[in-house]
Amino acid sequence: MKKFQTAYIPIGVPTFHLESAGKEFEKSAALLRSVCENTAVPQDMLLSIDKLSAFLDTIDPDLIVLQNITFANAAYAMEVLARFKDVPILLWTLREPVIDGGRLRLNSLTGAYSAANAIKQFRKEQFEYVYGAPQEEKVQKKIRDTVAAAKLRFSLKSLRLAAVGHTPQGFGFGRALDLDMLEKFGVRLESIEARELIDKAKSFSDEECESFLKDAEMCMNGLENTPEKNRRDFARLCKAYTDYVKENSIGALASRCWPDFFTSFGTPVCAVLAMLNDMGVAASCEADTYGALSMYLGMQLSGQPAFFGDPVSLDEQENTISFWHCGTAACSLARKDTGACVGVHCNRKIGPTLEFGCKAAPEVTIFRIGRTADGKFRFFIASGEALDRPKQFLGTSLVVRTRKDAEEIIRTTVEDGWEPHYAVIYKDAADELEILARMLDIEVLRF
Repeated sequence: MKKFQTAYIPIGVPTFHLESAGKEFEKSAALLRSVCENTAVPQDMLLSIDKLSAFLDTIDPDLIVLQNITFANAAYAMEVLARFKDVPILLWTLREPVIDGGRLRLNSLTGAYSAANAIKQFRKEQFEYVYGAPQEEKVQKKIRDTVAAAKLRFSLKSLRLAAVGHTPQGFGFGRALDLDMLEKFGVRLESIEARELIDKAKSFSDEECESFLKDAEMCMNGLENTPEKNRRDFARLCKAYTDYVKENSIGALASRCWPDFFTSFGTPVCAVLAMLNDMGVAASCEADTYGALSMYLGMQLSGQPAFFGDPVSLDEQENTISFWHCGTAACSLARKDTGACVGVHCNRKIGPTLEFGCKAAPEVTIFRIGRTADGKFRFFIASGEALDRPKQFLGTSLVVRTRKDAEEIIRTTVEDGWEPHYAVIYKDAADELEILARMLDIEVLRF
């Protein structure tokens, strides 16, 4: 399998102050290697088209860091663009090392204008840009964020996302087409009927599912209070879903839940999805495929499960939005004082489902991959903090104090027709997600 690669391409001409340029070259290469271990770096600065072309022959990049080590005309950028038509670019301008009334050492900024003009004329996707020296924190953050976004874009090309069953009536906003997923995100969408996994679950013996029951008992509080038949059937569903995920290399999953798992099986799938989320498989309910993909992106950036739910309450005085769902949140998101408590579904009164308020965090990101009325993709991104609040309603809940005005967020998203499901990511991932949107040519609404 191909490994993600960043390529450092320092372009220039030999008529500027090469001693100054050489120092910036060494510092820049060291920074990029510290951010991405697999960074392709030339042996020396690329001060001619021939040297540039020879280096381009040796790389297979997933992100290009194009740096004007000195001034270079647009022919350098055009050579890169001709070779790599679909690779994201971060254009890096170096700060002049000395301003003393004497010689212009680098003239990197003028070179950046030439490169940027060529890039904009050549491709529709936006490029990223940063100005400054390698030791500056803003430069380091921009490089880290851009590499993270490019890695995320790279990971999507190997993602297999499963749609288990169809969306319920009136929930069509979560339904996806396999060609749309592949064309825009590079994701392969698989489909399986819910009844297939239900039938598989019914075929398992208690002994085959015992380990799943023990694993759940280790992370859930009160599972023993669930009727034995429902506990056993929950374990059967766990095995059916886990086997399917592993056998088909599934990284994200959107599962139908009601009414089938209540009427055809007698046990909800909610807690099963919670277990999958803790396994690192982004799992949404109500067959919301774009919700599952939103969770996946958040989980890749944060390294932990994302919360999935509806915005159900607004408090203007506290500037908070409460997110809730029936009980699918990962056990690891539960508050420490209560743990991941087990209950019954708020409407159907059948368990097991999860019942808890989620843990606090100083930084979270509300995120949704949505679609406009004419079918174009869009990202919703809002930053905030998760407050230390108990369970708000039956099920699992999370209270977010947003950085921007919460009432305006609610009003805007309702008036603009955004979907009712959101992922809450346990990290400030707003910059990385916005960069990813530009790489994918997707519009962004950010608060």
